[in-house]
Amino acid sequence: MFKKIIHTLFISTAALLAPVVVAQTPQPQPQPQASAPLMPPAPTVAASSYLLIDADSGKVLVEHNADTPLPPASLTKMMTSYIASMEILRGQLKESDEVLVSEKAWRMGGSKMFIEVGNRVPLIDLLRGVIIQSGNDASVAVAEHIAGSEEAFADLMNSHAQRLGMSNSHFENATGLPGENHVSSARDMAIMAKAIIEDDPEHYSLYKEKEFVWNGIRQPNRNLMLWRDSTVDGLKTGHTDEAGYCLVASAKRDGMRLISVVMGTASEQARAAETQKLLTWGFRFFETRHFYQPNQAVASARVWAGQESQVEAGLADGLVLTLPKGQADKLEASVTLDSMIKAPIAVGDVLGQVEVKLGEDVVHTGPLVALAEVEKAGFFGRLWDSIRLFFFGLFN
Repeated sequence: MFKKIIHTLFISTAALLAPVVVAQTPQPQPQPQASAPLMPPAPTVAASSYLLIDADSGKVLVEHNADTPLPPASLTKMMTSYIASMEILRGQLKESDEVLVSEKAWRMGGSKMFIEVGNRVPLIDLLRGVIIQSGNDASVAVAEHIAGSEEAFADLMNSHAQRLGMSNSHFENATGLPGENHVSSARDMAIMAKAIIEDDPEHYSLYKEKEFVWNGIRQPNRNLMLWRDSTVDGLKTGHTDEAGYCLVASAKRDGMRLISVVMGTASEQARAAETQKLLTWGFRFFETRHFYQPNQAVASARVWAGQESQVEAGLADGLVLTLPKGQADKLEASVTLDSMIKAPIAVGDVLGQVEVKLGEDVVHTGPLVALAEVEKAGFFGRLWDSIRLFFFGLFN
C-alpha cells in the first residue's frame, strides 16, 4: 500500500485571499490608530428574540433566542408574497392576472387593503397590498388564487419553509393572525428574508415603497426604518397582542448587506429603535469581503493516470467572510490537497480543503472541488503513472 501524502500549501492573505498585492511602506513607529477599532459588546436589545446576520456570508453577528418558536404576526406575509413572486418567476402567474376577491378575503379583519368582494384586482396590486399595507384581505385573496383555499396555501407555505431550511416554522394561514401552532423564529425569518432578496430581486424592490393607494385610501408602509435610515430597503413589520411588535429589516452600505430580526418588542417605536441599534453596531464594527467567486480556481492538483496531469480546484460556493473591521489582513490560509488523486475525475469531486485562520481561530473551512473533468489515460499512460507512483510511494 502506498502511504497517503497530503500536500499542504501555506499561503498568506495577500496571495490567497486578495486579488491584488499592494506593497506597503514600513512605518518606523506604528501608530495605535492603524490597529483595528476596539469593539464594544453587542447592544442590549429589548426583544424576546433577535438576530443580526450578514446576508452574503451568512455570518451571525449576534443572536438571542433565535431558534425559539414564537408567533410571527404579519412577518408571515413575507412567505405569502415570496410564494406569489416565485409563481410569477416560474411563469405560472403574471403580474397582470386579475384575482377575484372572495367574501372570505373581503371580510378579513385587522389590517386591510380595502378590496371589495366580487372585484377583480391585478396580482401586482395585491402584492403591494400584502407587502406595503400588510393587508389581511389581500393575503387571503392571493392565497386563494394560488392554491384554491387558504388551508391549501398553508400547506404550500410549509413545503417552502422546509425547502428553505426554516426548521422552527409552521404556518396555518397566509396572514399571521394568531393560530395555535402558527409559529416561526428569528433565524427562520432571516432565512426567509435572504431568500426574498436573492431569489427575486425585482419584486424585493416592493418592500422599500413607502406608501400605496388603493380604493382611494393612502396607507404608509409600517416599516419606520424606511424613513429613518436611507440604506434600509425592506422588509416587513408584524404585530399582534400575542406576538408583540416585530420587524425584519435589511440594509446595504458600501456593498455589505445586513439582515436584522426583532420579535416581541414593546411598541412600534421600540421595534425600529432596537433594529437601528443592531444595524448601526453591525455596520460600524464588521466588514464583509468577497475573496473568491464560486468556481474560481484556488489551486492546481496533480492528477495520476489521467489524460491531463493537472486539474484546477476551487470553492464551489466561493469564499465570503464577515470579520471584525481591520482583521482581514491578518488572515492566514492553508490549502490541503491529497496528492494521490487519480482519474477519472468529475466536476465537483472533492480534492482537498481550504482552511482560513485568524490567529488561532479557524474562521472558515471548505472543500476544494474539481473545476473540470479528467478522463482516464490510455493503457500505456496508466501503466507509466503506476510505475511512477510505485517509486513515489517508496521515497515518500
